[in-house]
Amino acid sequence: MPAPAPPPRTDEDRARDLVGKLVAHDFAGAVATFDDQVSAALPIDKLQGVWSQIESQVGAFQRIDSVEVKPTGSGDARLALVRATFQHAPLLFRISFRGSDRVAGFFVAPGEWQPPPYARLDAFEERPVQLGASPVLPGTLTVPKGAKPAPVVVLVHGSGPNDRDETIGALKVFKDLAFGLASRGVAVLRYDKRTHVEPTATVRTQKDEVEDAAHAAVAMVRTQADVDASRVVLVGHSQGGYLAPRIAKADPAIKGLVLLAASTRALEDSIVAQLAYLTTLDPSDTKLASAMDQAKRFKAVVESPALKPDDAVAVPFAPSTIPGSYFLDVRDYHPEKVAAALSIPMLVLQGERDYQVTVADDFGAWKAALAHKKNATLRTYPGLNHAFATGDGPPSPADYAKAGHVDQSVVDDIAAWVTALK
Repeated sequence: MPAPAPPPRTDEDRARDLVGKLVAHDFAGAVATFDDQVSAALPIDKLQGVWSQIESQVGAFQRIDSVEVKPTGSGDARLALVRATFQHAPLLFRISFRGSDRVAGFFVAPGEWQPPPYARLDAFEERPVQLGASPVLPGTLTVPKGAKPAPVVVLVHGSGPNDRDETIGALKVFKDLAFGLASRGVAVLRYDKRTHVEPTATVRTQKDEVEDAAHAAVAMVRTQADVDASRVVLVGHSQGGYLAPRIAKADPAIKGLVLLAASTRALEDSIVAQLAYLTTLDPSDTKLASAMDQAKRFKAVVESPALKPDDAVAVPFAPSTIPGSYFLDVRDYHPEKVAAALSIPMLVLQGERDYQVTVADDFGAWKAALAHKKNATLRTYPGLNHAFATGDGPPSPADYAKAGHVDQSVVDDIAAWVTALK
């Protein structure tokens, strides 16, 4: 009697099979499952290189946690979402099929964010808000339950087109802060950055890009009945911290400043310094050497006395040019000097593993400028990087591919400092 025919293979079977081939380094077998378009984009050697990079960032494969298959709404296309755990971080595989059993699309992304262990999800509630105009920016207000009104912090992003969570690879810096601070009695407003909402818009100054939205956010949050309008604190991270003293100078009613990994150096100097550091990690990397040449040319252009507001400036790693006005806007701006002249209290926090904003070059400048201020508190954290997440070994961009959270000590320190303001 003939053996019964095996059941037909499902899309879940095919998705699991593809991940299994990658884990086994069977790249030829993996490519054999691709359709013509995907195999042309990811031939064996390129797929091997991609997988090698993934393993170097997140470590060894441990397990598949779940597979979800769903239609995409486009003809007979289906999407398999494979959630897997690796040594250092979870990953999400997005594998699509169309018509036949061939793989018609293959993408790998950081795994889904999970609330930090220090968050108490029953201690707060969130609601959507909008702020500003041209464009209107969507945001989220996270408010503690219980006693009202609560002190409130407004989060101001670092450089780049950040979303309201300040997603950096596998990390969500602002969402961690929102959940952690609201669990400790502090309301939090976070919002999408202008360049996230309008990626193709021309931004002529850092005021256009960052400061106008921050002022709109502060004005909006003061209208909310369940927060204390007299205790609005600005929390700036990276570029947001760099600009925070200028924002506070323009709004004397801001109660205090928290500066997280806040640079005191101009963008051109920071980029050159970061590339110089990364080159020490891999001196043979020709792409880094080329990027360093571009950064030096960029620095020369923006520091030139001949720079005009309408000049188109090529910025390393930026997809398009930026007008000269963006750099002229901050040419004579020194955030630590502006901060030193403010009367409001300040909390300056810095990770010691941060290679982008450093203890030596940036935190040292804050410390010197604010030494005379009795209401300024400055603190560093061993083992924390630019996102205030823990790590080990030489810091690098690979840090951001690893799942993690803003360290609880940072959340505790901010919450204690804000709630002590009277």
